[in-house]
Amino acid sequence: MKISYLLSIVFCVGSTNAKLMEHDLLAAEGMLKLGIHLAENGLPSPETCTLDKVSVRREWATLSGKERIAFTDAVNCLHKLPAKTPASVAPGAKSRYDDLVVTHIQQSLTIHGTGNFLTWHRYFTWTFEQMLRNECGYQGTFPYYDWAHYAEDPKSGPFFDGSASSMSGDGEYISGRNSSCFPWDGITGPCYMHLEPGTGGGCVTSGPFKDFKINMGPLQTMLQIPGGLPKNPQADGLGYNPRCLRRDISLQAANATSDSEVVRLIKNYKDIASFQAEYQGEFAAGRMGVHTGGHYTVGGDAGSDFYNSPADPAFYPHHAMIDRVWWIWQNLDLKNREKALAGSAGGIGDTTARNATLGDPLVMGPFVGYPNVTIGEAMSTIGGPFCYIYA
Repeated sequence: MKISYLLSIVFCVGSTNAKLMEHDLLAAEGMLKLGIHLAENGLPSPETCTLDKVSVRREWATLSGKERIAFTDAVNCLHKLPAKTPASVAPGAKSRYDDLVVTHIQQSLTIHGTGNFLTWHRYFTWTFEQMLRNECGYQGTFPYYDWAHYAEDPKSGPFFDGSASSMSGDGEYISGRNSSCFPWDGITGPCYMHLEPGTGGGCVTSGPFKDFKINMGPLQTMLQIPGGLPKNPQADGLGYNPRCLRRDISLQAANATSDSEVVRLIKNYKDIASFQAEYQGEFAAGRMGVHTGGHYTVGGDAGSDFYNSPADPAFYPHHAMIDRVWWIWQNLDLKNREKALAGSAGGIGDTTARNATLGDPLVMGPFVGYPNVTIGEAMSTIGGPFCYIYA
């Protein structure tokens, strides 16, 4: 394996950023270290991932308008295909897109605040990508949304500007709204901070998802609007509850995703336990965390719903960025971080469960149609089922 070829990947990756911030420089440093590591040790899964097959995930702003529209067309295609989840399991699952929403709703309490959080969402996002490719003919790169580039004004970039080549924009503005008690509603748990209303609250009115329908939830949304949202007919949120895609873009939440916050996360948290805890938010300390900040930047009905968040298509480029930041962190010290694992194998807050292991399965569910893989197989983006890196 030639180091010169790997270095060419490093410089290619670095050249595709629309603008460089400190965390992008850390990404380039990590990519260089990854290249050296691979030159010395070889690829982890050479039978499935070779250098000529590695795909490069790119930031939304670096894609052409035509490339962006191809991606959103594929998402809308998946939303029009019939669901494989039976009505007996989830009456609200009406599309192939909804099959993924179902599995996230069902597993939310065992894939957050647990040892499988990062690997499960890596596999989940990759599965969505494969569905776009295999079922809707998508051939482009899988995009990520680098929230740090737009933390001061999320609507200033091409991701949320509401144009035909965006991921649609904010919701229609609704005035007279109250703040939400974060991270809970003040009844089911403590109120550590208040999430103030954003700049929308209503239905998305432009862009490729202006007619996009959400079919399930809400379960635990932060969106507060006069009269409230229509309640789901089932307690588990899987009943049929069709409504528009709402957003409520929040500068308060976006502040938690700034370059300085991303860099602080990558540099200051050396072990996986503290890294993923800070990533998901230290709520009692008043820190929303980069992961939660990204979700609540989108806001709205689904975007701020702990369970139903994949119902908003912005979920997937957001989680690709979540994966990228973890990938950067791993690459900076592969010897100690490539297989680093900590956390429970049980549900969120379960102090009696055993620790997660590399052999534990990551489950997409029977109706998504992708096989289980282990946590260990999902530790590298060029190992197991994967074959991609990040620009």
